[in-house]
Amino acid sequence: MNNATALKTGLWKQFVPYLERTSKWWYILFGIFFLGFIFGLVGLYTQITEGHIVTGMRDNVVWGMYIVNFIFFMGLSYAGALISGVLHLFRSEWRGPIIRMAELTTIFALLIGPCFILFCIGRLDRLHYLIMFPRIQSPITWDVIAISTDIIGCIIFLYLSFIEDFAKLRDRTEARFSGWRKKMYRILALGYTGTREQKKHLHWARNVMAAMIIAIAIIVYSVLAWIFGVTLQPGWHSTIFGPYFVIAAVYSGTGLLIILMALYRKIYHLEAYITKGHFVKIGVLLLIIAAFYGYFTFSDYLTKWYGSAKMDKVLIDKLFTEFYFVFIFSNYIGILLPMIIMAIPGLRTIRNITLAAIVAVVGLWFNRYLIVIPTLETPYLPIQDIRMAWIHYSPTWVEWALFIAGVSVFSMLMMLASKLVPIISVSEMETVEEEIALKEKNVQSAKA
Repeated sequence: MNNATALKTGLWKQFVPYLERTSKWWYILFGIFFLGFIFGLVGLYTQITEGHIVTGMRDNVVWGMYIVNFIFFMGLSYAGALISGVLHLFRSEWRGPIIRMAELTTIFALLIGPCFILFCIGRLDRLHYLIMFPRIQSPITWDVIAISTDIIGCIIFLYLSFIEDFAKLRDRTEARFSGWRKKMYRILALGYTGTREQKKHLHWARNVMAAMIIAIAIIVYSVLAWIFGVTLQPGWHSTIFGPYFVIAAVYSGTGLLIILMALYRKIYHLEAYITKGHFVKIGVLLLIIAAFYGYFTFSDYLTKWYGSAKMDKVLIDKLFTEFYFVFIFSNYIGILLPMIIMAIPGLRTIRNITLAAIVAVVGLWFNRYLIVIPTLETPYLPIQDIRMAWIHYSPTWVEWALFIAGVSVFSMLMMLASKLVPIISVSEMETVEEEIALKEKNVQSAKA
């Protein structure tokens, strides 16, 4: 039995039992996330029936946690697209066990992120006007076009990466799948049988889509940054917001990928496939991105600090007083701790790398919070004789409930996806093995 056959057999033996049967712990964990989703629905119902007064948003701070979560989830999705696309195009030999996690992160985060925009809109009954009467002068229209394009492109890329595994699941006659699952696999496989011509066309299509989603991800997140950058608000009017947002997105997405690797490695006992080497390689990527992200963060705050704009100075003073601890965690601990862990070889354990990833993701969320809230609490026009609650923002339980619901839905979708297809792409692993074997054969031929 050659390596590719042994690999394929081992992976199927590893995953088929999980696909066939569902443990009680799976149902318990899914039930917990479902309760989080129900909690969010209660918050949404409260907001719809009583109005936005139940949130912390007021005349001054018209955006709150909803926009923070929108930026955060969209960043996770774009990072997944960039990582999966780059790993696929550059044929990285270690991509096999992790590329599907990046692909799933892309599409699920991309579906959840825009929902927070809908929560922020006061008149959902007029939502269809964005499509019926779009104004290209409006940055919101840019977002609608960009996000819609990105969703379509990412769904196509994800589906193309699933076709080979759908065909393999369809052909596994010994697996005890239910009737509806067998029918679903047969339909989704599109008659794929693994012929040389089919592989050629499928790999060509995946290469094209990988290149496209990389470009789309960069463009879309840049458009999101420009919505902030084209305003005159203190803290937002910056020419580096485009690349700054893209780097931040990759930073958070890389951290999330490491967390998912650790979770699935533990749950499915994938120590033989997701090794310490994978964590180190992704961790080094986290280190490099952290350096760039730290540089952009430092540049952004430095130019505001020494600039001549009065409101920028007011904003910086607010960050160092009212938001001091959040600022220190997001822009110091959230950047330096992952860099220190990855820069010292002795600290590069799976546990430490996962800890660094958690700190990076949480720090990035707080960074998004600092971008949105303090700016809106710093108006150009002075406000006198007004209630402090109208000036200072504090999220209510409704906003926290919808945030919890977003995290819960993402987790449930990842759990459901892992029950329908192996969380490690078997076809990608086989392709990697074939590429390695071909490379070794060419080296041997050259030596001969």
